[in-house]
Order: sequence, then structure tokens, then C-alpha cells
Amino acid sequence: DQGHAYAQNNLGVMYANGQGLPQDYAAAMSWYRKAADQGDDAAQFNLGVMYEKGQGLPQDYVLAHMWFSLAASGSNEDAVKQRDTIANSSVPTLTD
Repeated sequence: DQGHAYAQNNLGVMYANGQGLPQDYAAAMSWYRKAADQGDDAAQFNLGVMYEKGQGLPQDYVLAHMWFSLAASGSNEDAVKQRDTIANSSVPTLTD
């Protein structure tokens, strides 16, 4: 609640994985988003993963790609790989 992005991301991880807290994807998203909005690339990456996998929300490859791109701009190597994987995959579209 004090605006520490690193701590907010860590709380998100704890909620997402059910570590010491009940697993709660909505709470994880909330904490990740607080950190991501402050430019925390780890939280941006974690949001990308949640959208990519559809954890606690509808799967959305466009939003996953967006969050991975933001994280990649912060030099997050894993985000670069995930972003490129989504961009190069054959994701079903409305025309398929």
C-alpha cells in the first residue's frame, strides 16, 4: 500500500502461487498492476504471463504481447522471448 513496486510485485507472486496466502488470481493481478504502472518490468512480465495463460481472466494474446513488450523495454530478457514467441505463433483469429 506504500507504493513500493518491488514489494507489490512480490505480493502478486505470493497470491498467484498461493505462497503463504490463498491462491487468488484477482489479487495477484491487482498487485502486479500497481507495480507495473510504476514501470516494474517483473510485474509487467507477470501480467503478460497471466494474460497469455488466461489465469483468472480470459486469455488475451494481444494484452500479453503488450505487457511483454513493456517489460522488454525495461531489458527483461524473458519478456523479449515471450513477446517474440507470441508474435510468431499461430494464434487463432476471428477469421480462422
